[in-house]
Amino acid sequence: MGALPVFRWRLAPDGYATRRQLRARGLRPGGQDVAAELQRPRRRRGPLVAYLYRIDLAKPVRPMTAARRAALAKANRARRTCPACRRDAGYVIPASLGMCTPCAFPEPSQALRSA
Repeated sequence: MGALPVFRWRLAPDGYATRRQLRARGLRPGGQDVAAELQRPRRRRGPLVAYLYRIDLAKPVRPMTAARRAALAKANRARRTCPACRRDAGYVIPASLGMCTPCAFPEPSQALRSA
């Protein structure tokens, strides 16, 4: 296996794109291997690396199906549901808290009433 071609940041030739650039064009890598690397030097650390794919081998993005849309809606609903009070918080529950804000930080007056 040969080494990947390495280009300096912003100096990649035409015909290569990152995953985000492919997605903006409505494409996906489609199973192809990484074709090249972009490297941006940094002080005191290793370089930032971006992987490039060939545009001519990219495939169109698969269309969203009804089943996939339903699965995404179910997953997002689960991320908004508080495990403590089982209510939809209306926002994604932070992993650092693990529950909605009212459950994580109850008001002192409510804590005294329940005690």
